[in-house]
Amino acid sequence: MPKVSMTVNGKAVSGNIDSRTLLVQFLRETLRLTGTHVGCDTSQCGCCVVHVNGTAIKSCTTLALSHEGANVTTIEGLAHDGKLHPMQEAFRENHGLQCGFCTPGMIMTAVDIVNRKGNKLDEQTIRHELEGNICRCTGYHNIVKAVAAGAEAMAK
Repeated sequence: MPKVSMTVNGKAVSGNIDSRTLLVQFLRETLRLTGTHVGCDTSQCGCCVVHVNGTAIKSCTTLALSHEGANVTTIEGLAHDGKLHPMQEAFRENHGLQCGFCTPGMIMTAVDIVNRKGNKLDEQTIRHELEGNICRCTGYHNIVKAVAAGAEAMAK
């Protein structure tokens, strides 16, 4: 079995895996980082979004071996020293979740949006950028509000 090594949430990790192991499987099953969810296995829902080398990707359709040496950040890696990331806090404060299943992917996508588009986001931009993330519980109103608030908070 091939060995894969990468940095996940600031820690060097490695493991012997089947060559067909998806990144989401490596994170959840090998590393036991279960905050990254699997919702569809087809890259449609966005529950599995993580950051690889600073860019948001859907981890359910990419092989772990293709990320040899990469720097991966999961939802567990956003908080620091027991303090939530500003986007996580904004989702909590603005009720940007309901059942919570899509929330990790939404938050990881939202952080990526801010990193790419800046801290001043209008509703149309947020809705367009979240098109690859599906929430089956809400009407997205509070999610959009949370992303806007999180974007502002990330500027501070």
